[in-house]
Amino acid sequence: MSDQPKFDAIDDGPLALSGNVTFTNSDGSVADPQETRYLCRCGQSANKPYCDGTHKDTGFSSDNPAGGHRDKLIAYESEDITVHYSPYLCSHAGECNKRLSAVFDAKKKPWIQPEHGSVDDIMDVVKACPSGAIQASFKGGAPEHRAGDTPSVVVEKNGPLRVEAVTLNGGNFSDNASPEKYVLCRCGQSKNKPFCDGSHSAAGWKE
Repeated sequence: MSDQPKFDAIDDGPLALSGNVTFTNSDGSVADPQETRYLCRCGQSANKPYCDGTHKDTGFSSDNPAGGHRDKLIAYESEDITVHYSPYLCSHAGECNKRLSAVFDAKKKPWIQPEHGSVDDIMDVVKACPSGAIQASFKGGAPEHRAGDTPSVVVEKNGPLRVEAVTLNGGNFSDNASPEKYVLCRCGQSKNKPFCDGSHSAAGWKE
């Protein structure tokens, strides 16, 4: 098995994962190593997260419909830190609210209020955000993600693949995205394929 971890997004087909990668199933179990894993991205395989060829029967397309490009960073400033948010990258995992609701609360306006949290707690959220949609900067510095350096893929229950430190071939990263930390669609309904845009949540998709 090659040690170099990578994803290949096959046109109108599955995601091929190869290399030395820690692969965690949605039940929390760590899978045994494999030469290559072919992972479903049409959302309809009977053997999720693995591909069973259903995409051929359903006519799955890996193309994205035409639409507006929302990849911009919205800044929320406090005296000590500026939190940046990209709606385009967000997979709606909800880690920000679960970990630090005093700062991240969609029921409030503005929904991000960094003055209500410590720098350390906010940076923990930046690290936990699986898509890199939440970033931070200090005193005019560039916005930054926090990604691990160990190649890993986590299957989110009823959600996307959370990926860190794995090269992706066949995906166009937007200006604010991080090639070291991203989420890949499993439901087949994202308008930002191969990346997740939260469509699974709106559609009530289940694995």
